[in-house]
Amino acid sequence: MHEIPSGNLWIAFSLTLAAGLATAIGSLMVLFSRRPNPRLLAFGLAFAGGAMVYVSLSEILNKSIASFTLAHGDRLGFTWGTLSFLAGVLLIAAVDHLIPNPHETLDTRDPALRADNRNHIRRVGLLSALAITAHNFPEGLATFFATLESPSVGAPLAFAIAIHNIAEGIAIAVPVYFATGRKSWAFAASLLSGLAEPVGAGIGYFALADMLSHDTFGVVFGLIAGIMVFLALDELLPAAKRYAQGHETVYGLVTGMATLAISLVLFKW
Repeated sequence: MHEIPSGNLWIAFSLTLAAGLATAIGSLMVLFSRRPNPRLLAFGLAFAGGAMVYVSLSEILNKSIASFTLAHGDRLGFTWGTLSFLAGVLLIAAVDHLIPNPHETLDTRDPALRADNRNHIRRVGLLSALAITAHNFPEGLATFFATLESPSVGAPLAFAIAIHNIAEGIAIAVPVYFATGRKSWAFAASLLSGLAEPVGAGIGYFALADMLSHDTFGVVFGLIAGIMVFLALDELLPAAKRYAQGHETVYGLVTGMATLAISLVLFKW
């Protein structure tokens, strides 16, 4: 069995819950501001993408390889870690193919958001909420298990996912609010979607609680690394580029990587 410090369990769940609740912050940005700042959102999305790619490739994948190495030796450890990473990429790609994750426009002047098109908007809001909720389950698992093994890795990952979730909260709140005219419904839809992360973490933990071996952590961390890299490259960076009006995407990407690198260095002191 792989020994887990008892305090890490509550830290992991708390960080996962906090990251999930960030969707509510996104909805509040829609409900209490005239119009979200697309340039700031572009920077934030790219920041989260850079942070997720960096921590996945520099820390989480290495933890997968290290866990497998403890069980099978250096050569097989590296092989199984790599295969788990690729399996994570294929897994989330399959989920994304079956349930596409829409990120609707932030521009409330978009014709699709006109008040006379409520049926279409209602459908868009429902599909957005369901799709984003489905994608939040693996994100919750990623945050939870990364923190469970090492809070110094899980904390910056949770921060990056929280930034990502703010954008998802906006994507849900905009169509729901314009379809219903009710701020409470838009807020509730975003909040419920974010709660899928701690729910997914809880289900994953209890399903694997009796199998927490080096092999289990090797597989989980490999899958997490692959999922996070795919999400960053497929969702965060393209969305950031779409909202950018200049170099916000590359500035956010580099800043996110640098912030994660510095935070990991500080956590190790």
